[in-house]
Amino acid sequence: MKIREFQSDYRTARREAVRQATARLQQATGAAASTVMKLMVDVNTPAVVRLRAAECIFANANKAIELEDIEARVAELERAAEARDASGVRR
Repeated sequence: MKIREFQSDYRTARREAVRQATARLQQATGAAASTVMKLMVDVNTPAVVRLRAAECIFANANKAIELEDIEARVAELERAAEARDASGVRR
């Protein structure tokens, strides 16, 4: 096997391994969220840990909103491009 072919196959295999690991992590997000929320509300948890848990929740909530906004904007741009293409208008 040539070196370039090997490198390409290696990158493909590595990408697949990372994809599978990411899927496993995504399956654990429910448990992770429960853990963070429990830490945040447990009065026996040190204040610094509760604060970090709260910051984590806010940061992830804001990121989710930003992603939803971007997805909506991209979808609107795609609809506009499809409408333009369907009407035969060229830029």
